[in-house]
Amino acid sequence: MKKVFRLFTLTALSLFGVTAVEAQEKVNATVEADVVNQYIWRGQELGNTAFQPTLGIDYKGLSLSAWGSVGLTDPTDTKEFDLTLAYTIGGFNIGVTDYWFNAGLDPENRYFMYEAHRTNHVFEANVGYDFGLLALQWYTNFAGNDGVNKDGKRAYSSYFEISAPFKLATCDWTATAGAVPYATDFYGTNGFAVTNLALRATKDIKVTDSFSIPIFGEVSANPCSQKAYLVFGLTLRP
Repeated sequence: MKKVFRLFTLTALSLFGVTAVEAQEKVNATVEADVVNQYIWRGQELGNTAFQPTLGIDYKGLSLSAWGSVGLTDPTDTKEFDLTLAYTIGGFNIGVTDYWFNAGLDPENRYFMYEAHRTNHVFEANVGYDFGLLALQWYTNFAGNDGVNKDGKRAYSSYFEISAPFKLATCDWTATAGAVPYATDFYGTNGFAVTNLALRATKDIKVTDSFSIPIFGEVSANPCSQKAYLVFGLTLRP
């Protein structure tokens, strides 16, 4: 009887180990944070030096992630908390993001205020395809605190971009060109406008044999607002 119990126990433990390994292979988690000297988003300046954490999980192409930003040097910088649900299969991707800012229509800055014309949330849908040599992405706000067009009506503010990765010297590079297709005060445009031209380089700085810190630098320009930025950042991850 003892032998049978031992055999059963060993078999159960073995199956549990196999199941645990398979689960680890199927479910991935992300815990990391960026520190940047300026918060630049799609050609717009949203803040100064900032801490930007990410927490996410994905399973077979389906992912849920949380992303935030808080200023480190200027207490008046906008605080942000975003949730994104996305799905990727092959090169195709689709998703929905709930952006929340502590500056908007609700003076009390309540996160759980979703009432129309009073919420600080912006809801955006996106769709794109990665061809390898380049990737295309389209974003449209469909609800929440969206911008307005020239007639004062909801603009369904949209943005699209083309990005191309490449390697040069010892860095990984990405070139990006982004534009707003029509008028919206959400992006500060009066019609079609190129709002983001950027070139980013990323490199891992080796600290020990098992630990390195990715750093990145980016030159970014907004031809519409006639502004340009030089961004530097580093990524912290376990």
